[in-house]
Amino acid sequence: MSPPSDLRAEFRAGLLTALAPTLGVIPFALLLGALATDKGVSTAETALMSAWVFAGSAQFAALDTWSHPAPWLALGLLVLVVNLRHVFMSASVLRRMERFSLGQRLLALPLLADEIWAFSEARAARQPLTPAFFFGLALPFYLTWILSCAAGTLLGALLRDPRAYGFDFAFIAIFVFLILGFRKQGGFLATLAASAAAATVIHVVWPGPASIIAGTLAGILAAAAAHREDPR
Repeated sequence: MSPPSDLRAEFRAGLLTALAPTLGVIPFALLLGALATDKGVSTAETALMSAWVFAGSAQFAALDTWSHPAPWLALGLLVLVVNLRHVFMSASVLRRMERFSLGQRLLALPLLADEIWAFSEARAARQPLTPAFFFGLALPFYLTWILSCAAGTLLGALLRDPRAYGFDFAFIAIFVFLILGFRKQGGFLATLAASAAAATVIHVVWPGPASIIAGTLAGILAAAAAHREDPR
């Protein structure tokens, strides 16, 4: 077991790493909360959804198709499709969790948002990923997401049109930042091009969450091909 000083240092390193993505996700969460208000979803319901689902893209997709009464089966399938990428992220980061106990892994994986996965992978590329670092990274992000989504429901009436403040661009900006973090990896351009092309084509032909899965699968195939050509 690591000394308490090491655990504190690792947790602090996670907190510092979480600072930028946590601040960056606040406008995104406020926008989601405002949209939830427009759909008649209460503050408590929005907070509960954010805590349980914890997946911004899936929550946006669900709110986009929200109606009264809510089509629960359709919403469940939609969230499942959009969140299938978490299967691949979980498989990826599990390779880095040699220092995690089974219980720590079970607690960590539900917190695996896109940002948490990306920064965990970046950390593991430099040094072993520890539970203290991971939870220092994930917990503030998770709590900020819930509280900011709830705050968005209260501020929605004041903001009126959150897009006028550029809040809708927060989603794009965050993911551009995450993608560029992998630019030094082998096959980066081929993977990015394949994923973008597949997602765009499917979106044009069949708008909806299917484009996310198409982009994911195309990116995986391109990355696998690049890895075979350059085993490094």
